Amino acid sequence: MQHPRDILHGAQAVTLLPVCDHYCGVEALMIKSLALQAEMSAEFGSCVFDVTLDCEDGAATGDEKNHANLVAALVNQALSATKNIVSDKLQRVAARVHPVGHPAFEQDVDIIVGGAAAGLCHLMIPKVETRADVDRAVQRVDQAAAQSGRTVPLPLHVLLESPAAVQHAFEIAAHPRVQSLSFGLMDFVSSHGGAIPASAMGVDADPGRHSLDQFTHPLVRRAKLEISAACHAHGKVPSHCVVTEFKDGALLQSAARQAARAFGFTRMWSIHPAQIRPILQAFAPEAQEIELAANIMQAGGQADWAPISYGGKLHDRASYRYFWQVLQRAHQTGCRLPAATDVYFSDFVSTPCH
Repeated sequence: MQHPRDILHGAQAVTLLPVCDHYCGVEALMIKSLALQAEMSAEFGSCVFDVTLDCEDGAATGDEKNHANLVAALVNQALSATKNIVSDKLQRVAARVHPVGHPAFEQDVDIIVGGAAAGLCHLMIPKVETRADVDRAVQRVDQAAAQSGRTVPLPLHVLLESPAAVQHAFEIAAHPRVQSLSFGLMDFVSSHGGAIPASAMGVDADPGRHSLDQFTHPLVRRAKLEISAACHAHGKVPSHCVVTEFKDGALLQSAARQAARAFGFTRMWSIHPAQIRPILQAFAPEAQEIELAANIMQAGGQADWAPISYGGKLHDRASYRYFWQVLQRAHQTGCRLPAATDVYFSDFVSTPCH
């Protein structure tokens, strides 16, 4: 039987990344987050969330160089730890540097990419406004990566945080080095000079009040949809913004479900360890959908991917592609998969760091 990824053309059009991207910028929290990633990788059998070590919000003013050196050291330690154990579960560690217009940007890149490129799965560039900002970042990143000996281009994730950036979302997403677009909610709201209320930075726990939160304010909804649509148009990964109400797990999971099901995001930021599992659960397919997907894929494979009738419904390569993506998402989020799907993932390797 041919593997779905080889026969279902277009099924691999979108890059597969862990659905959760966990941000931390304080040394103790960065160390704990890397340890948690290793623990959960062992628990789930794959790396189910990225850890992004943060320079932009993590470095104290005037201490940017020391913080960049710390981030580079932690990336290298994580890479060494992976090499020193018998494991096929790659750790996925990234870094967020300062914006391209910040005095510390080039220093961040030179230290982190120049000194730890082999251990990075991607680099996050904040406050990107135009495609030209991406070009500028690529030039510096590639210079630093070449000095470190990395030969595979380092993927860039970019953060859109203003109305102008959202306007350019499609051309930014089209950039070949951009792997993912994230939405910077709080900066987006504050960039409107008070025209958007503070409530749009949060999530309303009581939808019956009809307050304008980040899922109902028209301008914020439009920005999220533009970013999501731009990513899907160019095969990139749309990453949803932070939900700051981290102590309310049910509220977070509800928000994550809206992001995934209503807005088309396939990834979401976490800013507290307690947010990771609710995000995984929200982005995971339902058990019955996984079972249906496994059954249809098995029947389709037995028919050599010709059209079939299953449960009184016609299925062909278009629906096979959808259900294959369901199984991939289930695998990404650590779901228990039917034994019949083992053949699909026996050689599965997460997006590598190098």
